[in-house]
Amino acid sequence: MVSNINRGGANRMKVIVMGAGIVGISTAWHLLDGGHEVTVVDRQPDAALETSFANGAQISVSFCEPWANAEAPFKVAKWLLRDDAPLLFRPQLDLHQWRWGLSFLAQCNTAAFERNVGQLVALGRYSQAALKSVVAQTGIEYHRLERGILHFFSTPQDFEAGAAAAEVMRRHGVDRRVLSRDEVLAVEPALASFGAHLVGGTYTPSDESGDARVFTQQLAKRCAERGATFLYGRDIVDLQKVGNAVDSLRVRERASGQVTTLRADAYVAAMGSYTAPLLRPLGLCLNIYPAKGYSATLKLKHPERASTVSLLDDERKIAISRLGDEVRIAGTAEMAGYDTSITSATSRVRCEALVRRYEELFPGVADTATPNYWAGLRPSTPDNIPIIGRSPIDKLWINSGHGTLGWTHGAGSGRALAELISGQRPALDFGFYGDRPVSGRPRMATA
Repeated sequence: MVSNINRGGANRMKVIVMGAGIVGISTAWHLLDGGHEVTVVDRQPDAALETSFANGAQISVSFCEPWANAEAPFKVAKWLLRDDAPLLFRPQLDLHQWRWGLSFLAQCNTAAFERNVGQLVALGRYSQAALKSVVAQTGIEYHRLERGILHFFSTPQDFEAGAAAAEVMRRHGVDRRVLSRDEVLAVEPALASFGAHLVGGTYTPSDESGDARVFTQQLAKRCAERGATFLYGRDIVDLQKVGNAVDSLRVRERASGQVTTLRADAYVAAMGSYTAPLLRPLGLCLNIYPAKGYSATLKLKHPERASTVSLLDDERKIAISRLGDEVRIAGTAEMAGYDTSITSATSRVRCEALVRRYEELFPGVADTATPNYWAGLRPSTPDNIPIIGRSPIDKLWINSGHGTLGWTHGAGSGRALAELISGQRPALDFGFYGDRPVSGRPRMATA
């Protein structure tokens, strides 16, 4: 994909991007393509040190089903008392959590599911093309493997449901193939030791995997080389509004405590789960709530016996991806506020379950004695569709709410928003923020 964003000229703007994850850095890169002056602000000392740091590593264009479906409420109710449940909803005295939960239930029907799948697939294809273009342009290395994603099943009932889901995706033009047990092992022979437990699988050869942190940090360096300014180690204090427009951004330097006021022609909120609380004082009530996800990264003792195809384990709802001489096991979602710690009893159970499952699948392949655990907040919307576009407040743009698909949709979301800021219409059928509703509800909400 060749960028068609106008470079330079009378429309050149000064843009501040708040957030240096995959979404924010991709936005910055494509804004530079448009000839704009870009400043990136983040509280961390480098890019990709929060949600983009140690995710599941999958670029899953063809495995993008929304969480909300007709069966989801029953599954969530069944999992309520399990600390290792794939999706754990911990009710709190939090109005935003309950609002999110009720909106999620409203999406749990077949019509909404089909509609939302169409949106996610469209953005995924656009984003994968954008990513390939950036990689071709920059040559960034990030343990990329273009070997597809294999979803395997351990019970006939789950396999039947997986085959039905594959049919839904095929209606949206996705090449998701239904495989027998022997075909699963042909795609990924490393699963042989678990072969007696396999029933079948589905496979999407066009999907891929890679290290989001490595890619994002390398792209940030290239943005700096192209003239972008990075203000790391700055907490965002607030956005100041005059009339119906953002007038300035106040940031506090962590090292000195000094508060500085920044001004620009446009402001992009790409702060993941923290976007919603940042914008509430301005009267914007984004329905984004954090889903705490966990991962374990293990050193491989026997790389030759490890999987190379990125995997989805249906029974445990986890992703397994090869990253050079390491393997990343990630999954589960915990709706419990903004806590990112991994020290609680529940967190230990969820982390240890990841490692234990990997050892069941690939006994003796990885060093399970010294796992590198991590937890991060996935900024989730009830329908899993991210909020991308112009807000009702002048000069303010949103790029957030990507949930578990930030790595999948990051490159395209950044490109699309840069095109919108530059006055162009991205070439995909997607309900951008501020558009007329295409998914059965408005894409904006005001408080």
